[in-house]
Amino acid sequence: MSRPPTLVLPVGARAGWVKTGRGRFAAHVVEPSAPVGTAVLVPGFTGSKEDFIALLAPLAEGGLRVVAVDPRGQWETPGAGDAAGYAMAELAADLAAIAEAVGGGRPVDLLGHSFGGLVAREAVLRDSAPWRSLTLMSSGPAGVDAGDAAKLTMLIDALRGGVDLETIWGFMREGEAGEESEIDAFLHRRWLGNDPLCLQVTGRQLRDAPDRVDALAAVPLPKLVLSGEADDAWPVPWQSAMAERLHAERGIVAGAGHSPNADRPAETAALLLRFWGAQHPRN
Repeated sequence: MSRPPTLVLPVGARAGWVKTGRGRFAAHVVEPSAPVGTAVLVPGFTGSKEDFIALLAPLAEGGLRVVAVDPRGQWETPGAGDAAGYAMAELAADLAAIAEAVGGGRPVDLLGHSFGGLVAREAVLRDSAPWRSLTLMSSGPAGVDAGDAAKLTMLIDALRGGVDLETIWGFMREGEAGEESEIDAFLHRRWLGNDPLCLQVTGRQLRDAPDRVDALAAVPLPKLVLSGEADDAWPVPWQSAMAERLHAERGIVAGAGHSPNADRPAETAALLLRFWGAQHPRN
C-alpha cells in the first residue's frame, strides 16, 4: 500500500465529495484560479485519495484542477453492497461518471496507480470520449507478479474464511516495533475502512487481470507509462515493454518504488506536467 508522506492538505485544496449519477465519491480537490485542465487520480488496491496529497500543490501550480478520489468500497467512499458492484465494468463506469461530474463538458486527464491503472485501462477501453489522456502509474500489462499474487491469494482466502480486517492487520504488521506514528495510525484506520467484499473481488482482479495491452494500444489517446525505478509489484522491464507495445511515453522516477507519487512527488509531478502539456496543448 502507498504510504503518503503527509496527511496535511496544501493551501487551496479541500476534502469533499464528487456527486455523480452513480453515487458520491470522497475526494481531495485543488483548483487553481484559472485552470487549464482537469486531472482525475485513482489510487490502487487498498489505497485512497491521500496517496496523492503530495502531488496536489505541484500539479495545481502547473495549472491543473486535480481531483483525487476514493474508489467505491475504499476508505471513505461507500461500498457497493454486493460483489457485482465491484466488477471491473462497474468500477470503470464509476470513473466515467466522475469525469462527467468534474470535467465541465471537456475531456479530462486520467491517472491510475497500480490496481487503479487496471480500472483506468478498462474505463478507456469502454469509452475514450471522457478522457484527454491516460497515465498508467506503477501498473502492468496483466496481473501482478508471482510473489504478490501469492500474497493476494492468502488475503482472499482469509477474508473468505471470515477473518476480520483487524486480525489481518495484526498479521501484516507482525514484527514491527516502535511507537505508531500519525501516518501509521492513518494507514490502520484506512485499512479498517475498506469493504472486505471489495478487497476480495478487486484482489482477484488484481491477481488475475488479463493482458489487454493490444486493445488499449488501438485507442487513439496519448498514453504515459510511469513508474519508480524500484517498483516491486510489476517488474520495471514489464512496464517498459508495455510502454513499447502501447507506443506510449515512458517515465521512470529515480529513487522511487511502487509509489512514486509518495516517494518522489516533485519529480513525479514534473513528469506528469511535461506529458500533459506536450501531448495535448490546452486552450
